[in-house]
Amino acid sequence: MHPSTPLRVGLIGYGLAGSVFHAPLVSATDGLVLDTVVTSDPGRQAQAREAHPGVRIATTATELWEGAGPRVDLVVIASPNKTHVPLATAALTAGVPVVVDKPLAATAAEARELTDLAERTGTFLSVFQNRRWDNDFLTLRRLIADGELGEIQRFESRFERWRPQLKGGWRESGAPEEIGGLLYDLGSHVVDQALVLFGPAVRVYAEADVRRPGAETDDDTFIALTHASGVRSHLYVSATTAQLGPRFRVLGSRAGYVKYGLDPQEAALREGLRPGGGQPWGEEPEHMWGRLGSGESPATGGGTPVPTLPGDYPAYYAAVAAALREGGPAPVTAHEAARCLAVLEAARTSSRDGVTVDIAADMSDSQ
Repeated sequence: MHPSTPLRVGLIGYGLAGSVFHAPLVSATDGLVLDTVVTSDPGRQAQAREAHPGVRIATTATELWEGAGPRVDLVVIASPNKTHVPLATAALTAGVPVVVDKPLAATAAEARELTDLAERTGTFLSVFQNRRWDNDFLTLRRLIADGELGEIQRFESRFERWRPQLKGGWRESGAPEEIGGLLYDLGSHVVDQALVLFGPAVRVYAEADVRRPGAETDDDTFIALTHASGVRSHLYVSATTAQLGPRFRVLGSRAGYVKYGLDPQEAALREGLRPGGGQPWGEEPEHMWGRLGSGESPATGGGTPVPTLPGDYPAYYAAVAAALREGGPAPVTAHEAARCLAVLEAARTSSRDGVTVDIAADMSDSQ
């Protein structure tokens, strides 16, 4: 393939993940073109054609790699969680590079098996963890790297919503094979961020509750991690929070950082806005900036406002394109996904049995 020829992307699934996140971001990435959308739903087929004129429609995923040869250069798996492992296995076996939406699998063992398969076949494999490119997370990483907080002692992260009514669907199903519930949904994000910032966890404690009438799986969950570095992370994911707490509250030996509100990129994508074209992307107004200080309450205006760096979801697929073109590393590896899943599994065990679970550092690091 000529270096200037775009890489053809086949997107499996056109629900929330596929239509709101993957399709727009792929389409906005230089060097990638959304070639095929796989969905058997006529309504979603129509939506895909309207949003992406000229896109091919397939009804089965195997159409992307069976036959005379792969018809795409990259497969993106944005279908329900239970399909991630079998679809990724089939694509990797066919030698087609793969991006899988989080969670990669139900267990760390399955994630490691996919990693081994990718290595045996010499095929690219990455996991979509877009929250690494949230505006607040990028800002926090910079503050830590610059030493503004001193030695980090406690990290509090909240991904909370107020959704007292059930929405239904597989994400709220209690069937184990569906891999539903907030622990694996939003928990995949907050755990991944904590591990990126502070390294492997060696101890996990969790409380997972089912709060809403008729709910089948966890909708209000707390996870406490002790990292090998000594940092403690307290992570909250909830659909039942009537008063939202700070997205981040990070306490260090020199100062603390408190940040409210969610990164604006998801809301922008849901509204049909797209990155590129010279327009600002991922920026938030000054009144949403976090505050840095010591001995003062941000709620009463204490601390110094810290300009929030722009969020940058497009950076993920730009890195994927670069890796496929130049042979560089994946922006998020399956090894890292396995590390995150080891923590989620330990959290599930902790909540179920009412115990604290120890994880060997080499297991949680999965390297």
